[in-house]
Amino acid sequence: MADSTGGTEHSTGKTERPDGKKPEEPARLAGHWAIPVTGDSLFTWDYDSDSDRLLRLYDKGKRLQWDAATALDWSRPVDPGDPLGMPDELIWIADSELWDRLPESERAVVRRHTAAWMYSQFLHGEQGALICAARVVQTVPGIDAKFFASTQVMDEARHVEAYDRYLREKIGVRYDITASLQGLLDSIVRDSRWDITYLGMQVLIEGLALASFGIQRDLMKDPLAKAFNAYVLKDEARHVAFGQIALRDHYRDLTDAERREREEFALEACWVLHARYNGEELWRNLDYGAEECIELTKRSASLRVFRYRLFSRIVPALKSIHLFGPRMRDGLEKLGLLRFAAMDINAIMEADSRAADEIELAMRRQQIEAAIEIGRSGRTGVQDDRPAG
Repeated sequence: MADSTGGTEHSTGKTERPDGKKPEEPARLAGHWAIPVTGDSLFTWDYDSDSDRLLRLYDKGKRLQWDAATALDWSRPVDPGDPLGMPDELIWIADSELWDRLPESERAVVRRHTAAWMYSQFLHGEQGALICAARVVQTVPGIDAKFFASTQVMDEARHVEAYDRYLREKIGVRYDITASLQGLLDSIVRDSRWDITYLGMQVLIEGLALASFGIQRDLMKDPLAKAFNAYVLKDEARHVAFGQIALRDHYRDLTDAERREREEFALEACWVLHARYNGEELWRNLDYGAEECIELTKRSASLRVFRYRLFSRIVPALKSIHLFGPRMRDGLEKLGLLRFAAMDINAIMEADSRAADEIELAMRRQQIEAAIEIGRSGRTGVQDDRPAG
């Protein structure tokens, strides 16, 4: 059982637990994680833009700023046993005999903790993106890239704010950062080279975000979760596009040694995301038989769908920035991921953006209709209160 201090226990016990204990709430997070950083903070006195595409993204980033406190209806209640409206096919042990044996009360525990583990990792990843975006402002040489990165700092701060609020107010459980995500962030933040920050964050971790938020947007049934992830997805699509534009020209002229180093970095990150993103902390905390749950997760059909969505973003992006030499292709083939190279990352991101726009428009339409109905009801009440005659 994972250590847990300061949390509250669920009211439902587990007869399947060999020790007879109830599942514990992971400890409330506190403290800091310090990473020594190196590198130069670059001022540039050349204010002429080199990239119209980056400036267009910067202009779009300014126009599409949204306020998490007002854009989302936080008054909307959620189901405490299923706070995201998560279909069971996204529960990684749902296609198993173990899941079939669990009573509905215990399935609700798994749904809630799965949502908590997932949104906790989103929260930690978004803070990592916030730190990296701030470093990009410092270290990138071009003024146009500094402009865009400044909008991304605000985007990521808003995402951290919103995921923290969702976890506190709607889910009520938090998990610490996974060892795999922490290790990846550590290697990104420690490196002093601006392009490694771009590669690790804008292409790899933001690629993970695009896949995850796309699944949330498409499959979660809770209206608040769906709307929230639609907003975030639109931001992340800009961030991934920024990374590709910034790196494409830079990586075209790499030496063989420089390309090999970056391909090794990206392959290691792909291996981590492919092999270790399995909710181990979740299953050890709940402990319905942690090892069995971890093995079931590795074989889960829903995890295969998640990985499909994840690498359908990352692999074409790596190809588009010219990190696709024989070493990269061989590594992706061994991971069973090379097939995604044929996909068009720009078409995928355009489709993501269109779908997010549709959800946002539908949400605004519902708000307008609700306001009209409130106004109509108010008018009706006034008329009913008038004396006859």
